[in-house]
Amino acid sequence: MLFDYVPIVIQLLIALAVSGGMLVISNFLGTKRPTAVKLAPYESGMTPVGMAWRRFPIKFYLTAMLFVIFDVEIIFFYPWAVILRHMKAGGGAWVWFGLVEMLVFMAFLLLGYVYVLKKRALEWE
Repeated sequence: MLFDYVPIVIQLLIALAVSGGMLVISNFLGTKRPTAVKLAPYESGMTPVGMAWRRFPIKFYLTAMLFVIFDVEIIFFYPWAVILRHMKAGGGAWVWFGLVEMLVFMAFLLLGYVYVLKKRALEWE
């Protein structure tokens, strides 16, 4: 049983050896000519203005977290869509069960979205 994983372990070891070897070789053979321009922070081709460490409003992080949460929940639609085809083969009762189950899930998503809108979490002002 564990013998089946030997090719994966060998491939992992080869990948680690090649990537590590490239890092070590480039460190020894690479040219090192640091200048003030090369060491300056890169700001999409623009001259940096002000400090790089500034405070962001909490609304920025809240919006990002809400996006991640709703995006992860949407991922659950894909396995359901694949299984729905197999539910049709099982008979009409399974199809209705699958549809009702997804409607309940979508209702919870909608309830969460309405809660976010009521709390005005997506507004910046």
